[in-house]
Amino acid sequence: MLSQDFLQKMKLLDLEGVSQYISAVSTPMLVSVGAVAAATTYYLATRPKAPPPLCDLEMQSVEVPGSDFVHRSVLHEGDGFLTHLYEDARTMYESVLRGARVSNNGPCLGFRKPEQPYEWMSYKEVMKRAENLGSAFLLKGHSKTTDPNIGIFSQNRAEWTISELACYTYSLVSVPLYDTLGTEAISYIIEKASLSTVVCDVEDKANLVLDCIKDMEHSLKTIVLMETPSASLVDRGQQAGVQILSLREMEALGEANYHIPVPPQPDDMAVVCFTSGTTGSPKGAMLTHGNIVSNCSSFIKLTQVSCPLSPSDVHISYLPLAHMFERVVQGIMFVQGARIGFFQGDIRRLSDDLIALRPTVFPVVPRLLNRMHDKIFGQANTSVKRWLLELAYRRKHAELMRGIVRTDSIWDQLIFRKVQATLGGRVRLMVTGAAPISPAVLSFLRAAVGCQFYEGYGQTECTAGCTMTLPGDGTAGHVGAPLPCNSIKLVDVPEMKYLAVNGEGEVCVKGANVFQGYLKDPERTAETLDADGWLHTGDIGKWLPNGTLMIVDRKKHIFKLAQGEYIAPEKIENIYSRSDAVAQVFVHGDSLQACLVAVVVPDPDFLCGWAKRTLGLQGSYEELCSKAEVKAAILEDIVRLGKEGGLKSFEQVKAIHIHTEMFSIENGLLTPTMKAKRNEMRQCFRSQIDQLYATISM
Repeated sequence: MLSQDFLQKMKLLDLEGVSQYISAVSTPMLVSVGAVAAATTYYLATRPKAPPPLCDLEMQSVEVPGSDFVHRSVLHEGDGFLTHLYEDARTMYESVLRGARVSNNGPCLGFRKPEQPYEWMSYKEVMKRAENLGSAFLLKGHSKTTDPNIGIFSQNRAEWTISELACYTYSLVSVPLYDTLGTEAISYIIEKASLSTVVCDVEDKANLVLDCIKDMEHSLKTIVLMETPSASLVDRGQQAGVQILSLREMEALGEANYHIPVPPQPDDMAVVCFTSGTTGSPKGAMLTHGNIVSNCSSFIKLTQVSCPLSPSDVHISYLPLAHMFERVVQGIMFVQGARIGFFQGDIRRLSDDLIALRPTVFPVVPRLLNRMHDKIFGQANTSVKRWLLELAYRRKHAELMRGIVRTDSIWDQLIFRKVQATLGGRVRLMVTGAAPISPAVLSFLRAAVGCQFYEGYGQTECTAGCTMTLPGDGTAGHVGAPLPCNSIKLVDVPEMKYLAVNGEGEVCVKGANVFQGYLKDPERTAETLDADGWLHTGDIGKWLPNGTLMIVDRKKHIFKLAQGEYIAPEKIENIYSRSDAVAQVFVHGDSLQACLVAVVVPDPDFLCGWAKRTLGLQGSYEELCSKAEVKAAILEDIVRLGKEGGLKSFEQVKAIHIHTEMFSIENGLLTPTMKAKRNEMRQCFRSQIDQLYATISM
């Protein structure tokens, strides 16, 4: 037997050998293992975590017990609707006063000249100018009870907002005029609202107003020009019985005849917002201070945990102030004491303004998002770049689905930093509305921009929004749950086979944000607002299992085909617009035909890359649009999307016409809110439509 002493020596020798071997051979390996362990520990300790959601995202709205399928937000408190969040901000006037207080008289309104930095007016400066201008309005005979309406005809600029704040300060009512309205509609609004004062930004608009009233009996007495009027304009005004004054002259007049503010009450009228409509005369939606404050408050309530706003936040104002979407965003910024910077007035310079202002809040519309999406993918012009872009999107989208929103991932550093830089590099909140957005586009840009990004749905008649997606919900294809300021129910539309019992029907809204009716138009008010206070939107919705709403159709724009099938063209157009090659599409059918046809405008930013990638074809935009192969490929692609989107065979188009000019406000095919003027489109493309049907029947 071996002695214990010998065995002990052998053990020591063995251990020493092992130690020497490890030292000589495995030191790099141990270092690597240690580095990996340290990196893993660091990642586990610092990896992003999703903030807790506001509610169970699988149940974002609930059906009110004993109601007619009425849904309310799970954030709805008590039996009533959310009317306000702050006791000292129950009107828009009080909201601005609160903003001045919480910001400690911080910057309020900003503007810039080309190649110059932004200049800022403080809250007190803005309110002082508003009081002077409002005092001048009173001197001109305006008051809460007598001649309360003030017209504002201008692009977005600081003076626009000062003019509206002047109205709020003295319980007057602002009546915006659209930049793109024709003379007939402007004449109609001046007469309908009995406008005696209109504030204009430039002489062209002042001259347009004078053109509108020259052949009619009118109430107009004063035009206030934001710039210094020319002698010829003043003379022309005198001949029409209208006094032309500069804004500075009006403010000086008000300062010399100062009147203490006449604060409004929540039930007082704040705005008469004329909606353009696709047919007929504009309708003046009457909105109170309470309507607007309730809408602003609901947005703040939904975002105050995930993305609380403060005086350090900056909003860029470029979406038309004549629409309620932009006005509500401004109201949100005011009550939080934040600042609003205006673009230079030229949408082509918006990128420059974004870089100069570096906003944190950026409201958008689908048309802009589509162009952003197409431009990003258009730059991924090789298979490797496209693979990397899609990989980066998939990884960030996976995080979004877990509720994680950030801009510091490796994919942001490698791929998306340039996208974020084009928006100024500081955007942390975006919201889109006004029109449907493709789920694919929304999902991609949520990942690319890396900020809290919400989609809302509504219309002027419910102030701006009635639903919004919730923080933490990374899914797309729906418009969220009801806001806390309103409830929603779906009403049967039997001719389209939508039934409320199946969770489908016309979207109806009731709540603190629902308007008071149309100005001097009881008939159209009764068509829209029923006896129980429900606003009938004309949109068709569907409740999803998680309590969110999906907009699937439009009630007004249905038509029958020859075989008796009902068609909702907007639903089809929304699906077809998801094609990479398509910018706009107009679907047409009538009761004398058994199938549908369409006019398609290919995307000028994306068509060349798409044609090269899918067909191997090269050429200019116009050359490609004229090629039969491109037309056939686009038709094949949209029909494929139609099948994937669940369209029935009779809902698919059988032929298309390629058109190279975008549908726009300027060519009369879109309303100022970017909705299709379907009657005008039918007339414009009548010959092409007839030719398509003739080809099909051959």
